[in-house]
Amino acid sequence: MNRSTIDLWVGVFVAIGLGALLFLALKVGNLASFSTAETYRVDARFANIGGLKVRAPVKSAGVVVGRVADIAFDNESYEAVTVLRIDSQYKFPRDTAAKILTSGLLGDQYIGLEAGADARILKDGERLRITQSAVVLENLISQFLFSKAAEGGDAKGGK
Repeated sequence: MNRSTIDLWVGVFVAIGLGALLFLALKVGNLASFSTAETYRVDARFANIGGLKVRAPVKSAGVVVGRVADIAFDNESYEAVTVLRIDSQYKFPRDTAAKILTSGLLGDQYIGLEAGADARILKDGERLRITQSAVVLENLISQFLFSKAAEGGDAKGGK
């Protein structure tokens, strides 16, 4: 092989490597899936969203049915207001519940939807009334430690 052929193959492999890195970066940033499907807007309010981010998936039964479009803070109710964009092909009852859940080892958070039994379907601009905030690991640890400290204090006082 002459020098120009080797240089060509090295260039091809470098281009493939850069393309793979770009794909990985888009996948990690939740930007790899661009959808031009019709969507409808649904709002949900949470007391604590944890590490939820814009473009996080919205899932139902493990299937991605939409994305988080926006996150804002309501100064009157002191809650986080999330705007969800749900694909129009997925219809949910008005009493659908939204939970902030964690997936994977990295702790990526997403919104999980559990369909209710109402005959009326959610429409564009409506709000989900039943929500469950994110579980914050620090709060769980502190509750555990305080309960253990209280048990220890009761044992000493009981003697």
